[in-house]
Amino acid sequence: MSDWMEELPEAARSYLDGRRLDEVECVIADLPGIARGKAVPASKFARQSHFYLPDSIFYQTITGDWGEAAGDGGFVERDMTLVPDMSTATAAPWTGDWTLQVIHDAQERDGTPIPFAPRNVLKRVVQLYRDLGLEPVVAPEMEFFLVARNIDPAQSIKPMMGRSGRPAAARQAYSMTAVDEFGPVIDDIYDFAEAQGFEIDGITQEGGAGQLEINLRHGDPVKLADEVFYFKRLIREAALRHDCFATFMAKPIEDEPGSAMHIHHSMIDVASGQNAFSGPQGGETDMFYNFIAGLQTYMPAALAVMAPYVNSYRRFVKDHAAPINLEWGRDNRTTGIRVPLSSPGSRRVENRIAGMDCNPYLAIAASLACGLLGMKHELRPARQFKGDAYEGEGDIPQVLGQALELFDGADDLHDVLGRDFCRVYGIVKRAEYEEFLQVISPWEREHLLLNV
Repeated sequence: MSDWMEELPEAARSYLDGRRLDEVECVIADLPGIARGKAVPASKFARQSHFYLPDSIFYQTITGDWGEAAGDGGFVERDMTLVPDMSTATAAPWTGDWTLQVIHDAQERDGTPIPFAPRNVLKRVVQLYRDLGLEPVVAPEMEFFLVARNIDPAQSIKPMMGRSGRPAAARQAYSMTAVDEFGPVIDDIYDFAEAQGFEIDGITQEGGAGQLEINLRHGDPVKLADEVFYFKRLIREAALRHDCFATFMAKPIEDEPGSAMHIHHSMIDVASGQNAFSGPQGGETDMFYNFIAGLQTYMPAALAVMAPYVNSYRRFVKDHAAPINLEWGRDNRTTGIRVPLSSPGSRRVENRIAGMDCNPYLAIAASLACGLLGMKHELRPARQFKGDAYEGEGDIPQVLGQALELFDGADDLHDVLGRDFCRVYGIVKRAEYEEFLQVISPWEREHLLLNV
């Protein structure tokens, strides 16, 4: 076994125990969170310290078009250096041969990070916390739908067929019988996760037809974003084995709830090792309130990152299990910002705004950035909300265009996330939005063709 294989994480070494590694997939997340890169024979990977990809992968829209974001140098598709982070090496257990995946970091030739690479954006924000003597901790919750195969975009998306031979039923939240309907898919999800060394904290049936939620253990933001990035592919592959699709669209099915990526946040004070949201007597600290206030103040401008597509805004509907405002409350799932029941040592703040269609690196970075700005400016939150927050009016952007306008003008947020990233992101998302506006929908043809 070569030296680099001896340095693999334990789960990867266990996966390959007694087997011959055939291939390594060298991957990096683009702006939407799609895995880009190349697959190379294991023998070649062993000889290379890096490889190259054009920086234009970060200018590409979700449709494969391009945003004019190359800057003063023009669209020359210059090469970036991609360097493997071997701590991310993990199995690809659905492949026909013995394959590993390795996440790479994008660098300039001199080793400086490419500022608009999503993983680098998150690393930048985490470092800003560490400069303050704080270690941010996150725990993502992933919601998604298992749906029937859909190869015709003109057809509406339908729930998958369960083991019983009946379509998955909605409004059965937390039902174990409903979870059993997807048993074979869930078994493969567990098996793939175990092979990859990921620990699932739990799987539950959510309120939508064929909608599930997977909770991950709390930990380092970059590590958890890596896991969500990997999990999206893992879950899709498990679904395909059983003749269905897994979708992370924010709102795939009409009249059903949408899918969120709730993000739980806490802070560790490095000097004391204690939760920085809790004081010596167990009370809530100023930092706890500052963080909440930062989310309330800056999240409207960050929404274009946490809800990145036109479909994302269909999720924010009253009484459909998605927040429409930025109120905060204790143990209140109708508010956009929730403080779950916990002991002082595990006190945390849950951001319920982000959709599961987000890029996990960017959504976690944006959420942390909002909290950081609240701490920096010592902001105070609005009064705790009590009652049903759906009864109030929404106070977040309702369409992507409005969210992009707020994002483009958010100087404080740009300082934290990085100005070059924000420039590129704004251009690419605007290109996507303008492309969408050229599409005439079935609703328009049905109601406007002969009536106006």
